[in-house]
Parts: sequence; structure tokens; C-alpha cells
Amino acid sequence: MPIDATQPYDDGNIFAKILRDEIPSNRVYEDEWAIAFHDIAPLAPQHILVIPRGPYVSWDDFTARGSDAEIAGFIRAVGHVAREAGLVAPGYRLLANIGGDAGQEVPHLHVHIFGGRPLGPMLAR
Repeated sequence: MPIDATQPYDDGNIFAKILRDEIPSNRVYEDEWAIAFHDIAPLAPQHILVIPRGPYVSWDDFTARGSDAEIAGFIRAVGHVAREAGLVAPGYRLLANIGGDAGQEVPHLHVHIFGGRPLGPMLAR
């Protein structure tokens, strides 16, 4: 069910639980700013989620309230994960759904990294 990205952060969301190690995840990267893990229902051969450690609902929330260090660290983490997954040369797609119209389902900022095959057009026509 899509969420309203303007709502306050809900620390009961699944990604908050993953951050607290209450739910297992297949982590591929973690540092002080972010964690990355394989999606449990992949939509491409490589489908990795990268989430900031801080309690941010959306990109707007993150860029308005996050520190410069958090923002830089998160963006660097996304690039690091793509490189380590071997996706730079063949190409990959980044996707961050924000709010109901975009289909955001978990009220914690997250970036999907898709790769491993040609992904087709950006949006269905």
C-alpha cells in the first residue's frame, strides 16, 4: 500500500526493524551512514536496497533534515554498492519511490539498485 511521504517517521516500519537487527537481511554493505541488502522479492537479477541509518521517510525529508555528512555518506554508499556488485560497466538503474503516486511502500527512504540484464524503458509508455 503506497504511503504518504509527508507523514512523520514510523519506527515500526520493516526497514527500521532491519536496522535494529529485529528482522534478518542479506546484507552486502554497511557503514556508519547506510546499509545495503538484497531485496527479498527481486525484480531483476541484481536487486539491492540501500537505506540510510537515520529515520528519514523520503528524499525530501532526508535532504531537509540530514546532515551534510549523512547525505554524502549515503550517496557514496549507493555508488560503492553498485561498483562492488559489478554493475558499473554493464549499467544499472537507481530508483527511489517517494510518496503514494510513485508507489513508495515502506516509509523509510530507500534506493533500489537494479541490474544484471537490460532493463528496458524507464517508464511504461
